[in-house]
This record gives sequence, structure tokens and C-alpha cells, in this order.
Amino acid sequence: MAGNSGAAPRGSGYRERNSTADRALDILGMFTEERAVVSGAEVAEQLGTSRSTAYRYLQSLVTNRFLEEAPAGGFRLGLRVLELARVARRAFGLSDVAMPVMQRLAAQARESVLLTRRSGDLVVCLDRAESVAHSVRISYERGSVLPLNAGASALALLAWEEPATLRDLLGRAQLSSFTPNTVTDVDALVKRLEKIRRAGYSVTRGELDNEVLGVAAPIRDESGGVVAALSVAAIAARVPASRQPGIVAAVRAAAGEISERLITVAG
Repeated sequence: MAGNSGAAPRGSGYRERNSTADRALDILGMFTEERAVVSGAEVAEQLGTSRSTAYRYLQSLVTNRFLEEAPAGGFRLGLRVLELARVARRAFGLSDVAMPVMQRLAAQARESVLLTRRSGDLVVCLDRAESVAHSVRISYERGSVLPLNAGASALALLAWEEPATLRDLLGRAQLSSFTPNTVTDVDALVKRLEKIRRAGYSVTRGELDNEVLGVAAPIRDESGGVVAALSVAAIAARVPASRQPGIVAAVRAAAGEISERLITVAG
């Protein structure tokens, strides 16, 4: 980042997002699951700069290993991003603690198991474990961002929030509808979350995806606060009503075990 030899003009500064660091972050933010490679022309258009300026930013990111040139042309994320992702996951500590339990639950339930946490008004999938029992699997990948108001994980993460905090959060969030079963009314959501809190777990059918059943339970830290959620996500047609209580019991037991492991690690 360029230095500043004198006082900044009135009204200017880093908040105007015109620094080299801001441009680099804008470039990194262009990458998504659907866009794994970006071209210099796309970067120039995104930044509103000439191609020569865009390539200068790109080359800086390549030099520092945040990007690398893709074999077929353009640029893709580099090894430094993968290194930082590993550091971030270990900083949470949760995935390492939870994974052995998640793998056992996936084998027991014969379905996909997800570990999620809330980040503001979104839910992030931290990790997943798969069963080998089915060829058709649920496609919630690590790092996927899920909505706040739909899906068993989101509801399990919200249910233990303080009522005032909950209403404020839901009031500010964009509550999107994904299927006819998605709940978007704040009052209806609050009432439902009260029931989930009393039950100790959440169950959803066809609320985020028409075909998916979700069962989730909270993971708690040493203070008793909810820090994450553990869930089973399954093709709903594979889970008749007679099988659901067993999955609920298994998810709750696994979430409790992960909570105990977290407390042990923290102690």
C-alpha cells in the first residue's frame, strides 16, 4: 500500500475504498463456486480501471501466491488462500474436535452430516461428513453460505438467542423464500423458535430445498452458549416418519458429545 507523505485531504481516507488493499480484496471477492477463473478483462471491468492497471493488481496477487495463472488462461485462487483457509479452520478449533463424531454420525444415520455456525445474518457450513451408503448426496459444501430463516441448522442456531436480539436480527435480515414451506414472517419464526428451544432440536422438511429433510441440534461451549449446530441433511424420501425419531436422538447425542469435547479442550 502506498504511503502518505502528508495529511489526507478532507473527506478522503481508507474508508473510500480506493486503496491497493481494497482493490485486491475486490478481486478476491470475484471468485465463487460458479466462477473459479477470472480474466484480466473481467477484473478491469469490475474495478473500473484500464487493463494495464488491472494486470498490475493481478500480478501483485500472483507474486504473493493469492492467485495463480490458470492453465487455460485467466487467474484462479492460489496456494496462499488454501493455507489461510486451513489456518482459519484451525483457529475455530471446532472442525478438528467435531469431525470424529460427525463421521460416526454419518455412518450411523447413513446420511450427510453438516457442522455450521452463524456469522451475522448468514449461516456458514464449516465442515461436512459423508456416508458411503447413498450415491445421491446433499450438496452443501464447506464454506457454503446458507440463509438465516430456512433449514434445520439455521433454526437450531437461532433458537437460543435472547428474544430482543432475535427480533432485531430477524428484523434486519433478508428473509428469503425458497420453497412454499419457507417461513418468512418474523412473528411466526419467533414462535417456532420457542418450540425448538423447548424441544432441544429442530426438524425441517422442504424449507430450504423441496427434497431435503434436516435435523439439527445446538453445540455449546463451556459457558453454555450455542456456538454451532450439528445437523443431518437427507433426501426426504429416504426418511420415513418411523425413522425420524432415531435420527433426532442420534443428532442430539452427537451434538452433546461435541459440546463435551469442546469443553474438555477449552479446560
